[in-house]
Amino acid sequence: MHILIIEDEPGIYNFLKEGLEEEGYHVTIAVDGIKGIEKFNRSTPDLVLLDWMLPGMHGIDVCKEIHRHDRDTPVLFLTAKDTIKETIDGLRAGANDYIKKPFSFEELLERIKIHFRNRLEDEVLTLGDIALNKSAYQVLYKNEEISLTRREFALLEFLIRNKGKICTRDEIINKVWNINFEYDTGVIDVFINSLRKKLHMDKENGKIKTVRGVGYMANE
Repeated sequence: MHILIIEDEPGIYNFLKEGLEEEGYHVTIAVDGIKGIEKFNRSTPDLVLLDWMLPGMHGIDVCKEIHRHDRDTPVLFLTAKDTIKETIDGLRAGANDYIKKPFSFEELLERIKIHFRNRLEDEVLTLGDIALNKSAYQVLYKNEEISLTRREFALLEFLIRNKGKICTRDEIINKVWNINFEYDTGVIDVFINSLRKKLHMDKENGKIKTVRGVGYMANE
């Protein structure tokens, strides 16, 4: 899971990054509101931790902009503000939760896990006639269940979540294989070919396209 932290205080974002990475999350940092929106649009995180007061753009406006493009990604405010009016303003902007500063890392971690569980519980990802149900660990092609290995399932999920974007081989090895050192990315081609065969995809015109010399892209 990928978490975007939009926070300008180094002491806070370094503390959060270290703790969340130890828990197995992939973490990206943005130190102001404008960069936060840019990184959100570029990296499609699974959850956002958003500071209320930010340079460049107020946290409320950042939340509104995120919500305008994506209503599904949970946004958790990190804030010292706790009045009823401010809470309502945040909820109206699209926030899903508040973590009041100062906070314990354990509390924050539990809130994050709850939002991830809620999001994944009934989530179905689609790519044309393909439907992937994360919680049921099920893939359907034209309503027929397709048997995939765990690695094939994770690869298909990653490509669908990033459909319309080029996924480089290095990104796939890092995010799906969880390998952060130099590795033979040719193994990806084997799994892609297996997916195409099981999902009845044509190599040239199928929904998972090869971007020569770069990687792959899922597209409707």
